[in-house]
Amino acid sequence: MIETNALRKRLACCVLLLAAAGSAMAEPLTVVSSGGFAAAYKKLVAEWQKQPDRAVDSQWGPSMGATKNAIPQRLDRKEPIDVVIMVGDALDKLMATGQLVPGSKVVLADSTIACAVPQGAPRPDIGTVDALRQTLLNARSVAWSDSASGEYIEREMIPKLGIAEQMRGKGRKIPATPVGEILAAKEADFGCQQRSELLPVHGIDIVGDLPADVQYVTEFSAAVVASSPRREEATRFLRFLAAPENAEVIRSTGLVPMAKGAAAPR
Repeated sequence: MIETNALRKRLACCVLLLAAAGSAMAEPLTVVSSGGFAAAYKKLVAEWQKQPDRAVDSQWGPSMGATKNAIPQRLDRKEPIDVVIMVGDALDKLMATGQLVPGSKVVLADSTIACAVPQGAPRPDIGTVDALRQTLLNARSVAWSDSASGEYIEREMIPKLGIAEQMRGKGRKIPATPVGEILAAKEADFGCQQRSELLPVHGIDIVGDLPADVQYVTEFSAAVVASSPRREEATRFLRFLAAPENAEVIRSTGLVPMAKGAAAPR
């Protein structure tokens, strides 16, 4: 009887240890991605999680700005995050502060800025710089984001076009909400954001990319958060995202993949 009780205790301990190990294995990797890479990320993370020991807690937030979900704000609050995916310039600034693991940066893709209108609305001409200027002047309301593309449009492109005064009062910086959703709700006549952020939105028509002379290409990169207790798994996840075999998935969402060995756009 004593031996039977001892055996039962050993078995119970083994069960508890196995349960604890299983819980540890299932603990998700916490990833925060900005909207520009979100469509590609959703497809890739679904593939990554086909393995039973690869759980991911996917969260979202802009690369910059003062909103609660902005990645810099979340890191300042020391939220438990393992990986961030965001605009490269903003990521570099966080790397310089020591919030990200040195050398862990992986460049994933480039993104151009495109413009759109509510679905069914007349599509204005933006094929040249002059045509874009006139379209902006003709629009009753124009929307842009509070992240990288919007900062560029507001601070550089509009002044370069010489229409900063004319845009006052009808230009809107949209915090935390995709510009496409504002257009779909007909809360603006015309709007511009990363092409990859406009593509998934229903209820809009994409007019085209900004003309080359005023285009701004945004790099999207990823890195491991310095406070992460799962650095090895986070690094494996980044290698997966940047693998050449995933380039076409990234390209299908309106981005230009930067993986070495990825085929050039046709």
